[in-house]
Amino acid sequence: MKKIIIMVLIAVFSYAQSTFSDPQPTFENPRKLVINIHDNDLETVNHNIGTIYNILKEYPNESLKVAVVLYGKGMRVIKKDYDEATLNRIKSLMEYDVEFIGCKNTMESMKWTQKDFIDGIEYVQAGIVEVIERQTSGYVGVTPY
Repeated sequence: MKKIIIMVLIAVFSYAQSTFSDPQPTFENPRKLVINIHDNDLETVNHNIGTIYNILKEYPNESLKVAVVLYGKGMRVIKKDYDEATLNRIKSLMEYDVEFIGCKNTMESMKWTQKDFIDGIEYVQAGIVEVIERQTSGYVGVTPY
């Protein structure tokens, strides 16, 4: 009976583990993911953040690089006056080395400065161009919601 229980547990545990394509993700050869956020709808944003957490849980430590590029209405998501709970989730993701990259073109058109945004944001001139360039350099582009 013990052998059957052990075999069932091993089968369940094996099934629960994600299988990764070759080459396997490693520190030297991580998976690279770029997510663009171009909307500031709170439900959509939180769904995207939750998706990032779920992805991070599946990959071994330091075998995944995630960049989140925000532009257009999505830039509001990283403003200091956005939803506090959501900003805390974003800051938590930053502690897991998730990059958040803002669009200067959007900032200029809205007359915003870096002081309007939370700390730790990187900036590029054109957010959509950053998405294109990340994908060209091997990042997989994903829009979760």
